[in-house]
Amino acid sequence: MTKGYFAFVLHGHLPYVLSHGRWPHGTDWLSEAAAETYLPVIRILDELVSEGYSPKLTMGLSPVLCEQLADVSFKDEFTTYLQQKIEAAQHDSEEFYKLGQKGMLSNAQYWEEFYDQTLKRFKQIDRSIVPEFRRLQDSGVLEIITCGATHGYYPLLSRDESLQVQTKMAIKNYQRHFGRAPRGQWLPECAYRPRYEWTPPVPIEGQTGSYLRKGSEEFLTENGIDFFIIDSVLLKGGKSVGVYIDRFDALKLLWGQFEKQYHPREEEIDKTPHEIYLISSAPEGKKPTAIFTRDPETGLLVWSGEHGYPGDGNYLDFHKKRFPGGHRYWAVTSSKADLADKVEYNRNSALQRIPENASHYADKVEETLSNYYETSNQAGILVAPYDAELFGHWWFEGPEFLKQALINIEEKKSVEPTFLYEHLDRTQPSKIISIPEGSWGQGNHHYIWLNKDNEWTWKHIYESEKKMCELARYWVEHPDHQDSELKDMLKQLARELMLMSASDWQFLISTWAARDYAELRLSEHYEDFKHLAEMIEKKIDGQTLDAGEKQFFANCQKRDHLFEDIEIEWFARVEYPA
Repeated sequence: MTKGYFAFVLHGHLPYVLSHGRWPHGTDWLSEAAAETYLPVIRILDELVSEGYSPKLTMGLSPVLCEQLADVSFKDEFTTYLQQKIEAAQHDSEEFYKLGQKGMLSNAQYWEEFYDQTLKRFKQIDRSIVPEFRRLQDSGVLEIITCGATHGYYPLLSRDESLQVQTKMAIKNYQRHFGRAPRGQWLPECAYRPRYEWTPPVPIEGQTGSYLRKGSEEFLTENGIDFFIIDSVLLKGGKSVGVYIDRFDALKLLWGQFEKQYHPREEEIDKTPHEIYLISSAPEGKKPTAIFTRDPETGLLVWSGEHGYPGDGNYLDFHKKRFPGGHRYWAVTSSKADLADKVEYNRNSALQRIPENASHYADKVEETLSNYYETSNQAGILVAPYDAELFGHWWFEGPEFLKQALINIEEKKSVEPTFLYEHLDRTQPSKIISIPEGSWGQGNHHYIWLNKDNEWTWKHIYESEKKMCELARYWVEHPDHQDSELKDMLKQLARELMLMSASDWQFLISTWAARDYAELRLSEHYEDFKHLAEMIEKKIDGQTLDAGEKQFFANCQKRDHLFEDIEIEWFARVEYPA
C-alpha cells in the first residue's frame, strides 16, 4: 500500500555566458555543466528505462539555460571543449606513464574515456541537448518546469513589469522549446514576496515612499502556472538552514554579520511540508497557486558538503585540479582536509560508496513518509529539490547516486515516485494559507542577494528598470514612431536589462566564487543599457544614428542574442495592475 509519494526535483540553471569569456569564468562553466550534469542525467534516465524501470524525475530548466544550450555557438564551443579535455587527459597519461604513477595514470585514462564518450554521445544526438530533455518529457519519464527567464530575484526587482516579463518570457520560451505550456515554475532562489506596500531597499532616483506591489504568485497564476516550490521554513517557521552555507566560506562570514538580526519565526506545528497548500496574497477572486515544500531532513543528506554524502572521503574532490588541462585526480579525503593533504582518487572506491548512500537515502525517504502516514493517516509527499549542477559538477558521482536512488525508491512498496503536477492533480488541495517573504538562503531572507558588497548592483538595476518601462510606454503610445530599427533596439535594451537582473551576479559577489567576473558582467550590461537607451532617445528625437552607434548596436545584438521573441509591450504596462 502506498504510504507516501516522492518527487526528486533538479533545478538546472546557469547565467548567460556565451560571448562573455571562456576560462576561468565564462563558457567553460556551461561546458562543464553539460558534460558533467545535463548529459549524464539524460544518460541515466535512458539507462533506467532500458533496464526496465519507470523513473520519474522533475527538472527545472531555466529559459536562459535553454537558450544557451540551443545556440549554435555553444555547440561549437562544447565540441572544442571536449576535444581539449581529451587531449589534456592524453598528455597527462603520457606524463604519469613516464613517472610510473599507476593510480594517476588510471585516472587520466578514465578522463580520456569519459570525455571521448561524451563527445560521441553529443554527436549522436545531433549536438542538441534541449530536444533530448523534450524527448524524455514526451516519453513520460521527465517532468520539466520553467523558471524566471534570466533568474531575476523576484522579491527585490523594483517593478511589477519586471516580474511580468520574467514570467511571460519564461512561458513563451518553454512553449517554443518543449511544445507545450509549463505547469510549474521554479522561483529563482525559491524567493517569494507577498502583495504589500513595498519600499525599495535601495533608493530610486525621483521616487519616494512605498507603493503597492503584487505578490510573486500572482504573476504565475495569471499566466497559467499552477505551482512553485518553497523552503520549509517559509511554510512552518522555525530555525532556517540555508542550502548554500556549507559550500561557501564567504557566506558563513556574511551570515555572521546578519545572524544577530535573525529571529526565527515560531514554528507552526499544524503545517507540514508533506502536504500541498494553496497560497494567495491577492484580493478575493484571483485563483490561488499551489506550493510544494522542500523536505529539510533529506535535503541536508545531499546538499551538505560537510555532513552529507558528497563529503565522503572517497568521492572526487571538486576544488583540486591539475594544470594545464584542469582534470581532477584527488579525492575529498575529508571535509576538513587542505588541498595539499588530498589523496589520490580511486574511481572504484568511490563507486562502491554509491549503493550504501543511495540505500540510506531511500530508507530515510520511506521512514519520513511512513511516520507521516502513521500520524496523519494519509499519504503525504516528500519533495527533494536540489540544484541540478550538484549532481555531476559539484559532486561528480552524483548522477550515479541519482540513478541508484531512483531505483531504490521505485522498489519501495510503500513509496510511489511522482511528478509534481501528478500529485497536484491527484490531491486537488483546497486549504489556502499565507506565507512570509523569503528565500532558501540561510535565515530565509535576502541577505545573500542584498548586502553592503552588492547593494550598488540594485541601484543600476532600479535605474534601468525605470528607463526601460518609460521607453516601452513611449513605443506603445506612439505607433507612428514604430519602425523596425527602433523595435529591434528596444528589444535589445530589454535583453541587456534582463541579463543585468540575473540573481547570479549578487550571489557570486557574496560568495566570492567569481566576484570580479560578476561585477564586470553586471557593469557591462549596465553600460550597454545606458548607451542603447541614449541612442533610442536620440532616434525618438528624430536624429540619425552615426556609424559608430550602429556598429555598437550590432555588436550588442551579436553578443547577447537570446529571446528573439521578447515583447516590448510587457514592459509598457502591467496586465493586471495591483
